[in-house]
Amino acid sequence: MSNDSLYGDPSHSDPLYLEPRLAPRTADLLRSPALLHTLVDALGSPLNVILPDQIADNVRGFRAVFARHQLTGRVYFAHKANRSSALVRRLTTAGAALDAASLGELQHALGSGFAGTDLMATGPKDPEFLWLAARSGALVNADGPGELEQAAALVRAYGLPRLRVLVRLSGFEATGARRLSRRSRFGTSVKSLHGLLDVLDRHRRELEPVGVGYHLDTTSVEEKAVALEGCLHAMEELQVRGHRPRAVDVGGGFGVNYLAHAAQWERYTTELTRAVLGVRPPLTWGGHGYGLRAENGTLRGALGLYPAHRPSAGAGYLDELLSHPAPGLGRPLGTLLLEGLYDLYAEPGRALADQCGITLGRVLEVRTGDTGETLVRLAMNAGDVSLEDHGVLMDPVVVPRTPDPAGAAAPVAVHLMGNLCLESDLITRRTVFLPRPPRPGDLLAFANTAGYCMDFGATRAQGQAVARKVAVHREDGGDWRWCLDEQYWPLTRTGDAQG
Repeated sequence: MSNDSLYGDPSHSDPLYLEPRLAPRTADLLRSPALLHTLVDALGSPLNVILPDQIADNVRGFRAVFARHQLTGRVYFAHKANRSSALVRRLTTAGAALDAASLGELQHALGSGFAGTDLMATGPKDPEFLWLAARSGALVNADGPGELEQAAALVRAYGLPRLRVLVRLSGFEATGARRLSRRSRFGTSVKSLHGLLDVLDRHRRELEPVGVGYHLDTTSVEEKAVALEGCLHAMEELQVRGHRPRAVDVGGGFGVNYLAHAAQWERYTTELTRAVLGVRPPLTWGGHGYGLRAENGTLRGALGLYPAHRPSAGAGYLDELLSHPAPGLGRPLGTLLLEGLYDLYAEPGRALADQCGITLGRVLEVRTGDTGETLVRLAMNAGDVSLEDHGVLMDPVVVPRTPDPAGAAAPVAVHLMGNLCLESDLITRRTVFLPRPPRPGDLLAFANTAGYCMDFGATRAQGQAVARKVAVHREDGGDWRWCLDEQYWPLTRTGDAQG
C-alpha cells in the first residue's frame, strides 16, 4: 500500500527519508487528523494510541505458519513488549496465550481474562511470582535447576497439583563445527543438561516437564537452527529418562520490518558511513556515529542499529526458520518437529505488537539553531518514544493542525528535541528529513511504537507526565471509536477463531 498521501513523494532523491511502513489500519488512522488532534487536546501530549484489532490479525498470521507446516502449538505474546490492557484483553479472544515475565504481568493477564493454563511464566522469578504461577496453573519456563527446586518445594508445601515446567537451554553448538549460538545469561547450558534432568527425576511427583526451549537475542536464522536442533536432541534425552515431553519453545526474536523502502535504508546507512568518515556533512547531532567512528581516515566500530528494513520478519521469519534444514540432520526443522509429534511454542513480543500502536507528540516550538539547523521541540521526551534506545530509525509522520498552506510542502531537515532540561534528551540523534515543515500545534506521529518503543522506557523524570493510552477500533468498517486503554473490553468480538 502506498503511503504517498501521508508522507510525500518517496522518489525525492535528496532528503534521506526513512519512511515508516504503514499497515492499512495504521494508515487509515493517520488519515484522521481531526480525531488525533481531538484526542491529544483532551488527553495531552505525548499520547499512545493502541489498535487492539491489529494484534488479533498478527496472531492469525503466526497461526497460518503453524498450519502451513502442519504443526500444533501455542503463540504466547511476550507481555513485556507493551503494558496495554487493551492488547492483552483483545488477545483473550484471538486464540493466543501470554508470556508473563513478572508478578505484575502475571496479575495483569489473570485480571484481563486469561486462564492460568493459557499463561507461561518466564524470566527471573522471585518467590511471589513463582507461587502465583504455580497456584494459577501457569506453565513455568525454568531458567535453571534452582528454579526447578523452588517450584517443587512450593508444590509440596501447599499441596498444589503437579506443575508443568519447560526448561530453557543455552550454549548450543553445531555438530562438527564451531559454536554458532551466542552466549546468553538466560537458560542452562546444554553441557549441563544431565544435571538438569537429574533434578526433574528427583521431583517427578511435583514437576511435569512438558518440553524444552531457548531464547536467543539474534536475527540469525542459522544460530536459531542450531538451537532448535539442540532442543530436539534434548527432547530425546527427556524421553530416555522416562519423561513424556511434547513441546519445543523457539522463544521470540522474530523481528519487525519498520521501513517501507529497502533502498532508503541502504542509502541512509551508506551516507551515514560517509558522514562518519567526513566526506559529507554530518547526519547526526554532535557527529554521533551509531557505533561507527573514524580513525586516521579508516572506518572503525560496528553499526549498532536495528535492521529497520527486514524482508523476512514476524510470521515470515518463523516460516523461514521452520523451512531451514537442521545443521546436523539436514532436513527442515518443521518436518522434524512434525515427525516427533511435538507441539511448537513461540513467544513473539515485538512481532505480535507490529503495527499495533502509534505515539503522538505535539510540536511546541520550531526555531533556527546557532549554526542554521532547524530545531523542533516536542511535548514529549526520549523515554516516551524510545526508538533510539532500541536502535530503530524511522521518520515520524506530520499530522498538521490545519491544512498546509500553499508552498509549505517543501522537504526540510530537522532535529527533534524533547521536553526535559537535559542535553541528552534528543528524540532521535540523527537529522530527520520531513516532506513538509512542522508548525507549532502540529502533531508528529511515530508509527509502530507498540513493540518496546512506546512505554518500555517511559518515566516521570522532572515531573513530566507519562503518556496516557487510548484504544481505537472500528465496528464493521464504520467510524473510529475510542476509549481509555484501561476501559477497553472486547465484549463484541466473539467471532474470532479460538486456535
